[in-house]
Amino acid sequence: MMRQMREATKPIMLLAALAFVALMVFEWGMDASGQSGGGVGEIGSVNGQPVMYESYMAAYRQLYDQVQRNQEELISSQQNKEIEDAAFDEVVTQLLVLQELRERGIMVTDREVSEAAQFSPPDYLQAQFIDDAGGLDLQAYHTFLATLPPEQLILLEAYYRDVIPRGKLLRQVSSGIYVSDAELWQEFRDQVEQVEIRYVPMDPSVRYQDEAFSVSDAEIEDYYDSNQVEFEVPARASLKAVVLDKTPTATDTAAAYAEAQELMQEIRQGADFAEIAQSESADQPTASIGGDLGVFSRGRMVPQFDSVVFATTPGQLAGPVQTSFGLHVIEVQERWAQDSVKARHILLPIARTDESEIQLLTLADSLEDLGEEMALDQAASLAGVTSTELDIAQNFPFLPGAGQVSEGADWAFEEASPGDVSPVFETSTAFYSLELVSSEPEGILPIEDAKTAIESTLLFDAKMNQAQIDAQDLVALVRGGSVLSNAAADLELDVRMAGPFSRSDFVAGIGRQNAAIGAAFGLGLGEVSEVVRTPANVYVIEVLTRTDADSTAWLAQLTEQRQSAISIRQQARLGEWIEALRASANIRDRRDVVLAPVDEDAIPQMPMLF
Repeated sequence: MMRQMREATKPIMLLAALAFVALMVFEWGMDASGQSGGGVGEIGSVNGQPVMYESYMAAYRQLYDQVQRNQEELISSQQNKEIEDAAFDEVVTQLLVLQELRERGIMVTDREVSEAAQFSPPDYLQAQFIDDAGGLDLQAYHTFLATLPPEQLILLEAYYRDVIPRGKLLRQVSSGIYVSDAELWQEFRDQVEQVEIRYVPMDPSVRYQDEAFSVSDAEIEDYYDSNQVEFEVPARASLKAVVLDKTPTATDTAAAYAEAQELMQEIRQGADFAEIAQSESADQPTASIGGDLGVFSRGRMVPQFDSVVFATTPGQLAGPVQTSFGLHVIEVQERWAQDSVKARHILLPIARTDESEIQLLTLADSLEDLGEEMALDQAASLAGVTSTELDIAQNFPFLPGAGQVSEGADWAFEEASPGDVSPVFETSTAFYSLELVSSEPEGILPIEDAKTAIESTLLFDAKMNQAQIDAQDLVALVRGGSVLSNAAADLELDVRMAGPFSRSDFVAGIGRQNAAIGAAFGLGLGEVSEVVRTPANVYVIEVLTRTDADSTAWLAQLTEQRQSAISIRQQARLGEWIEALRASANIRDRRDVVLAPVDEDAIPQMPMLF
């Protein structure tokens, strides 16, 4: 057991020392897979302090991994752009917090580090020291600490020296938060109180025919004049586009597989796994230690990797295994039943080969040269690619396959005339060229174009008003002594049932947290409501059963509820504070300049994703 924990320590301590991305109660972290071998340098600044490329790429890789693990399909170019922006925001936030720590003089003492290390294991270690009662087994944890070599203790100390000041800052930022018993009681009631109802929906959109109502031109004009904001339209451009995807081809993938299989063959013939990992693996943090992944439990790695590792006999090679990171050559060194395994790997990214990259760049150059002489359709045909037609809005210039195309949009809206063909532009995922067909400036949608939508809106308003009148007739019958179901039958209205449900539940046919839900909880047992109008329907409601909140049960959980409520409010306060820091900071983002290719003949370097 102790050997297993010692082996687990290496990647875990690296994770602690490099912690960067996850922003949770001021415990930001940088994943071990986030080290960069690049040397680009500064890509921006925060109040004069540089934003370094290595930190940005660490955040990017971590976020990319998180998104890819949560979906089966490959990350789209639009998602990739969002991840890039989110990564930059993470680095900016990290620097702002560090600057604030210095500004406030928040420090940590040796005693605080010692006490935290002895009695508060890092979150990522706590699960290993849970006793049978679900509490922290301090004896086992202290035994574990006693076995750590000096270099691991240094990393553990660095973790606490990073986390403790952030906790102090959080307490300062969120001080003064108070949650009254009245608020907590209401929150408890919202969660546990339930009602079951009988209700009559008027369903105006299907109950009444359009022909029963009329909308005059004067009404349409009045609505149009009074709601101009609804009809604002951004500048738009009709374009032809050619997109040259940078995604590796099937041939590139086959080349990566062939390389991985060659490495496996070398290892089987006696080559040293660790030496090959150091020289060939794209996973820099583990490459430097021979590809060592340490000891990890089932479910820790991505599913494709995990399933192969736990099905491989110790001492055997496995692979190549493809994941979102690339191809893995894996050696399983030890395994303890099906609970945990010790392994190492070599990562080969699936990327364009030099030949494939040159072919793509040559194609992009050819397309640009042809576009200077002819229409884009003709240029695409001669280049052996296809063109598409699409419209883009100036406020959201998105091109399928290329993502956000702000550079192309600037050309289309500010420089081009109809019939012009653009140079070949580039995003992180594609090259693309555009031809401007036509453009329209921003403005207000003409009333002729808006008339149909306005008429539909006014007709629905008329139907809602009629539904309210008919619902009042229904309520009158009930107040006169009729049972709701009988009164509804007399008026040929449907009666439906719902519940039991709480205030926060979504109720089929009614929705969530609207006037109808509120009315249901405002009624006594057996009571029938007045007419209840929501934005999309009109109801009459009768309460059949209700379960009220138990004050004794509330008091029994009040302490835990208060802690949870304060934590939620702390996070909200933290978010507001960070936004205020950002608003007052001098933030420069130079990614578009620094990360652009040096010259047109240079092969652009795509960011590694692992």
